[in-house]
Amino acid sequence: QVQLVESGGGLVQAGGSLRLSCAASGRTFSSYAMGWFRQAPGKEREAVAAISWSGGNTYYADSVKGRFTISRDNAKNTVYLIMNSLKPEDTAVYHCAAAMTLTPSQIKVQRADFGSWGQGTQVTVSS
Repeated sequence: QVQLVESGGGLVQAGGSLRLSCAASGRTFSSYAMGWFRQAPGKEREAVAAISWSGGNTYYADSVKGRFTISRDNAKNTVYLIMNSLKPEDTAVYHCAAAMTLTPSQIKVQRADFGSWGQGTQVTVSS
């Protein structure tokens, strides 16, 4: 298991930007595919973005394509989510998660594939 701690959330106006960070400790970070999920009140947790070990493969939910960017720095054991052009509907608690994978290029997007989760960071976008 890897331990994950998110930071960078906050209150921002619509159209603004935030950068979320997720610091990992424990097992070898570079062996894990990573994902960002979000959960709004009354809604299920949904995948927002994901990235492979190598960083070469990424996934984005349709709702955030062109606005969010996921990246990772394996030397710093950190994964990032840069969020631009934020909308009120982006308001949610954002969680990062880690999934063990067999190859550097594999990504995961299903909740059940992720074995380690952070506590989450609140993002609130005002209109």
